[in-house]
Amino acid sequence: MYFRNKINAMKNKLKPLILLLSAGIVIFSGGCAATKELQAEPVKKVILSKGPKKRVAVIDFENKTAYGRERLGSSAADILTTELVKSQQFIVIERAKLNQIMEEQGLGMSGVIDPKTATRAGQILGLNAIVTGAVSQFGIKSQGTDVGFYKSKLQIAETAVDLRVIDTGTGQILLAETGQGSATTETSEVLGMGGRAGYDETLAGKALRSAIAKFIDNIVQTMRAGEWAGRIAQVEGGTVYINAGQQVGLAINDKLDVYRPGKEISDPVTGLSLGFTQSKIGQVQITGFFGENGSTAVPVVGVNFQTNDIVKLAQ
Repeated sequence: MYFRNKINAMKNKLKPLILLLSAGIVIFSGGCAATKELQAEPVKKVILSKGPKKRVAVIDFENKTAYGRERLGSSAADILTTELVKSQQFIVIERAKLNQIMEEQGLGMSGVIDPKTATRAGQILGLNAIVTGAVSQFGIKSQGTDVGFYKSKLQIAETAVDLRVIDTGTGQILLAETGQGSATTETSEVLGMGGRAGYDETLAGKALRSAIAKFIDNIVQTMRAGEWAGRIAQVEGGTVYINAGQQVGLAINDKLDVYRPGKEISDPVTGLSLGFTQSKIGQVQITGFFGENGSTAVPVVGVNFQTNDIVKLAQ
């Protein structure tokens, strides 16, 4: 009976090791950890649309949490920028160039940017939309298992990201969404071999990517569904210079309707901006291209076109 009890006790202690080996986990004496990770959801494949590509910019997100200071906001913006570029649907302004111009013009550079500021930035940078938002929640929790000579540590990062898409032509918010995401890493140790992991710094990025993946398709579809618009950059004699060209998909002989921006209209109840009025004043036709992404045009209908007049693809 004594030896039987000893044998049973030894079997119980060996159960964790037997389970690990049966699951196909290889333990290296060099200190490598057995790690499991929850991958972010893949971004949905977007069907490419016809028509001019829109120029968009992603502003650093505001970090409303107590974690990571400015890192979470900039990381969220970087992830979203990458996904928009991968969609091949937009011309995404480089972050360094965007930040430099925003600083020079004294404009806000975080998720607190308002519709008025977005409209001004759109005029300066030739943007059709600005995407911004905030990391509203972020937390890390750990769970552990300690059974005999088997130990494991589970780290879980959970986050919520709020997002807004602002039409720079009207100042209207085209889309407002919230996405939640999480990422998990598990490290195990048997007989002193394996990982003794501290906090995994990559968890934050994986959780953010998981949250952003929830609404990236809606962002793309919303911005592509809206009407494309450009601006008159300059008028010299009979030539009209447009701040958009081959890069956005314009072609020779394309006709663009010209609109004069008007006054801002606000909601009488909330006081929030509803957008800006626009009056059609004529039409121009594309004759050529210049620079990185500009085009030349001649008037077809109308006169006295001015810098900052709005142009839209004629139907």
